[in-house]
Amino acid sequence: MPTFKYTAKNKASGTVAGKISADNKVAVIEELRKRELTILTIDEIKEIKLGATTSVSRKKVKPDEIVIFARQLATMVDAGIPILQGINALTDQTSHPGFKVVLSTVESDIKHGSSLSACFAKHPHIFDNLFVNMVRVGETGGVLSQILDRISTYMEKTLKLQRKVKAALIYPCVVISMAIIITIVLLVKVVPTFAGIYQGFGTTLPAMTLILLSTSEFMKNYILWIVGFFFLVSVAIARWHKTDKGAKVIDGTLLKLPIFGELLRKVAVSRFTRTLATLVQSGVPILESLDIVEKTIGNRVLELVIQEVKTSVREGESIAGPLEKSGVFPTMVTRMISIGEKSGQMEKMLLKISEFYDDQVDAAVEGLTSIIEPLIIGVLGVVIGFIVIALFLPIMKLVTLI
Repeated sequence: MPTFKYTAKNKASGTVAGKISADNKVAVIEELRKRELTILTIDEIKEIKLGATTSVSRKKVKPDEIVIFARQLATMVDAGIPILQGINALTDQTSHPGFKVVLSTVESDIKHGSSLSACFAKHPHIFDNLFVNMVRVGETGGVLSQILDRISTYMEKTLKLQRKVKAALIYPCVVISMAIIITIVLLVKVVPTFAGIYQGFGTTLPAMTLILLSTSEFMKNYILWIVGFFFLVSVAIARWHKTDKGAKVIDGTLLKLPIFGELLRKVAVSRFTRTLATLVQSGVPILESLDIVEKTIGNRVLELVIQEVKTSVREGESIAGPLEKSGVFPTMVTRMISIGEKSGQMEKMLLKISEFYDDQVDAAVEGLTSIIEPLIIGVLGVVIGFIVIALFLPIMKLVTLI
């Protein structure tokens, strides 16, 4: 059955808009006249083919758009606007084609009697388990606007944390990549030019120059093999990381790295405590909350720790015990969680821990930048300095002999 979008005037001369599913435009006109509305426009909404709908709706939706959606829907619900009208308004103003299709589907499902959380659950590529479960609790408890507001706040803080970590990691990666590219260009393009000059010297070259020329020759002959080797190694590591054993080894190694490991550990603690606090505070059962945290933590070693926590909770034991035994979580964290459990204020303690570790991540990012920058410059200086000295040493030796 086709759907028609209309605008009309009511008895108070106010403009109203909406959508009606009917067999044809005549049926829509009759329905609007029954409602005593003066018709302004009627347009049929053309349906998108199933394949196209799937393709468009699968396009990645940025987390920022979901945050804005949750915040705006919370405001509408808090103002007393029905869910259906709120979704309809947000669908019209959404610019992302995939998200618009999804919201249109949600609107249609609500009209057919589905709950909001059930509608969201049909689109896991956009609304994850945390989002769906919290909305379900909000619907059940009649506090949907507060829950939606809490979701948007949680997502905003999580995105802010992710951006800080990305900023900290992107800078050294870019600088290191540039340094490698410059070094390869010098070895493959510049050094061979000098090698041709040195052949006419008729004298023994210094050891540094011989090492440089040998390295240059090797790079020139096998550069494609070297690039291919590193590419295959990267692919192999990525595939191994998808296995259980590989994920344990790689994720465990990342947490033990001298500089980056500490930063990743702080980010993981902050994410764990904030997610668990947000879920428990919203009324999601503790075991269900731990299931969601396990799926969103993003580290296999920590996932195994959370599984131990779930087992402990099922047996009536504490959350803090398995966390302390794991050795992954700092003592301060486990003790604060233990105090929170005993005092009945675990959500409050978890939020305090996440706020504290947010500040710790800020400090770690600044420290990382201040350490990495001079370190990279120093290493790059040594490499370039070696190449320059090795290149000009024979010339200096020749000038001395003359």
